[in-house]
Amino acid sequence: MADENEDLTPITVITGFLGAGKTTLVNYILKEQKKWKIAVLENEFGEVSIDDGLVAEAMDAPEDIITMDNGCVCCSVRGDLVRTLGQLAQRRKDFDAVILETTGLADPAPVIYTIQTNPKMSEHYRIDSLITLADCKHIGLHLDEKKPDGSINEALQQVAFADKILLNKIDLVTKEEKEAVKARLASINKFATVIETEKSRAPLDKILGLNSFNMDSILNIEPGFFDTEEETKEPPKKKIHNLELVKSVGIQFEGNLHAQWFNIFMMDLLRERAADLYRTKGLLSFHGQGDTKFVFQGVHEQINFGPSAKSWGKDEKRINKFVFIGKNLDRAELTKGLMECLYKEE
Repeated sequence: MADENEDLTPITVITGFLGAGKTTLVNYILKEQKKWKIAVLENEFGEVSIDDGLVAEAMDAPEDIITMDNGCVCCSVRGDLVRTLGQLAQRRKDFDAVILETTGLADPAPVIYTIQTNPKMSEHYRIDSLITLADCKHIGLHLDEKKPDGSINEALQQVAFADKILLNKIDLVTKEEKEAVKARLASINKFATVIETEKSRAPLDKILGLNSFNMDSILNIEPGFFDTEEETKEPPKKKIHNLELVKSVGIQFEGNLHAQWFNIFMMDLLRERAADLYRTKGLLSFHGQGDTKFVFQGVHEQINFGPSAKSWGKDEKRINKFVFIGKNLDRAELTKGLMECLYKEE
């Protein structure tokens, strides 16, 4: 299974706010850097093209694909992602990665679902990670924007979905302003790594080949992320934007889960709250399953579940770990529901 996965071409989905520097980032990838060969797919969900000149050239090229001097390619996705990726499939081994730029798309779930479930896609590609590019100077305004119908704004969703956040234009703010922005981002999604950049010069080895959608990725989350505020011994500091509608919750506890009870809990949770759950991950120990570790990761109701590549160690504590990133999450309620799934000896 792992070997098959390694043979698939990784797709990195990059989203971001208008003016965050995505145009500059993509032009850097296509024109300046020489190390990586990347296929950049520019969609038309949004109103702003990556680079009018590049896209104009691509429109006139065969199959809407243009090859750059550094071996990268750029093409326009005209609403049919499957067709475009299908055209690239025969050449995919020429590339280290595919970057799918999704301006104007707050929720990447449809893209992820298409690639993971369409056989024409899943035999060639895999989702590698979700990257959000943010403008350090103006992101606060985007996050504070109130939608007329009371719904979550796109900026909050993009931060919530991210595996990594490229915090761009840090040269335009003071150190104090930057730290305040980073604290705000952490209050929404504390599991996303923040990479600081100027002029969109991102270290590509830090955003490509992450394998964040590998179900075992939860094994790499720092243990400190699961500490609750109540457990910390330091005096509470002034909270910044603690009332965010969107936030991340990490839960862990020791024991073996009852498989049937856990399945019922998750089915009920997804049935009632799937739209509110942007990202979920889990590491599980089930009663009666020996040393097999189980893992899952999901976007909304699309959950991939199975055995981990690593087993429980002989003396390893059976610590179950859960990550939820979403809207209106109640840590106490989630913890109570999960702990009720623990197997109890009769």
